[in-house]
Amino acid sequence: MRTEEPEPEPEAAEVKATAHAEPSRAPEIAHTPAVSARKPSAARRGPVDPVKTLMHRHRELCERAVDPLEIAAGLEAHGVTDRTAARYRHRDVFSLAEELYARVPAVAGEPGRSTAHAPMRDIETRAAWSLRALLPGAACTATAVVLKLTDGVLGGGARLTVALVGALVALLGLGLCLRSGPLHAPEGRASAASAVYGYWLLGYVLYGEALLDQVLSGGPEGPWAITPAPLLGLALAVAPATWCAHLFSVHAQRRLAGSRALEEFAAGVRPLLFGTVGLFLCVLIGLLHLADLGYGGGGAPMAAAALGVLLLLARLLTVHGFPEPATTGLAAACAVEAVAPALVLAGRLPGLHFAAQPVYTVVAAAGTGAVPAIACGAAALGLLIHATVALSRASAHTRA
Repeated sequence: MRTEEPEPEPEAAEVKATAHAEPSRAPEIAHTPAVSARKPSAARRGPVDPVKTLMHRHRELCERAVDPLEIAAGLEAHGVTDRTAARYRHRDVFSLAEELYARVPAVAGEPGRSTAHAPMRDIETRAAWSLRALLPGAACTATAVVLKLTDGVLGGGARLTVALVGALVALLGLGLCLRSGPLHAPEGRASAASAVYGYWLLGYVLYGEALLDQVLSGGPEGPWAITPAPLLGLALAVAPATWCAHLFSVHAQRRLAGSRALEEFAAGVRPLLFGTVGLFLCVLIGLLHLADLGYGGGGAPMAAAALGVLLLLARLLTVHGFPEPATTGLAAACAVEAVAPALVLAGRLPGLHFAAQPVYTVVAAAGTGAVPAIACGAAALGLLIHATVALSRASAHTRA
């Protein structure tokens, strides 16, 4: 005779089913035992809303966002990807951001919320930073013309004064370009070290080849022959660099507005980055050629071209929130340029002649200009590889 087991009580069966059917949380949402202890009956109220938990975690971002794109970029910066969004029952980060934007009310009284992401369309603003970008090139050109016209008329002290005044005006103009406009980095991003490294690289353009030549010939001794033509070309290239940075920023934001997935945005920004760098390189080579014709030769245009690309990539990374790799790239180029003459001097010591052999080999094959070309070219290539990854993220194109 088979005895039938009594059926469980309805309430007990419901509790048991609820305990086994608890939905799995997304891994990005931390479990808070304290809240569960205060609300023991939360498991009976239905499935937990993961979007609501994410909304509370990023509430400040959602309240201050101008549009869903800013929320999507912020979520990406916190490690949320399209695959992660699927765990929140959304097809991608953009649709998740749209729900967060719709569910979180904006903070009232935020100034300028309606134009925070608008491109700079004010003609006066563009004209202002365009004129500032022309100052370094204009100062260097004027200085070169004055020195050429007064050749044999002014003494050495007067010519040195004219050159120093022109260099000071050019540096002040460059400082104005970096303090506002497309090359301006938000407060706290640009470091003093990167400025020092940049000035070192520019100084090497003027004196570096002469120093290395003196060291290789047994010096240094006597007066050094400077090479101002590449420096003039780089000064003239500040304006094209500013416009290239502006075009990259504007078109990247338009790509962001028209994208529906992070991979789609990244695939559209990478060609834009390569095109921007390629455009600037073509303009820079033309300006270096014109400066070389004006001065009648001198300097290494390929080294100056590599330096110009390096400085542009370093500034783009700094402006878009990646100052550390930019500083590292500049420091690496400075280190190579400093090590080259140091190795030659070390090779004069007994038993260390092999230390200078790499420098002698490079100079014998391509001249003294090959050293800065290798230094700046390798650093620029490294920054380009890093920028391909870093600047293809949506979070790199949000405004502070």
